[in-house]
Amino acid sequence: MKVEALKQRLNRNRPMTSVTIRIPEDVVEDLKKVAPLLGFSGYQPLIRTYIGQGLRVDLERFENETIIALVESLKRRGVSDAVIEEALNEVAHPASN
Repeated sequence: MKVEALKQRLNRNRPMTSVTIRIPEDVVEDLKKVAPLLGFSGYQPLIRTYIGQGLRVDLERFENETIIALVESLKRRGVSDAVIEEALNEVAHPASN
């Protein structure tokens, strides 16, 4: 995940919207039990954390798949491994270039 996007995600004062979702009662009860054990003030922040964690995993996976597809496409077009490696390093470590 990009640094700026991560900073925005960590901002506790970012805009929120209400969402209605149907969850089985026993799951909500379990969330209510687990939330304080994990240091959450309630089950809703815990749900947001679970959703955020899963979302970050999926976003990272899709971003990696896109990068892999791009690298393969560049190789098919004759771009050398050295040039691709240099470009990837430049993107991964922009301050050092």
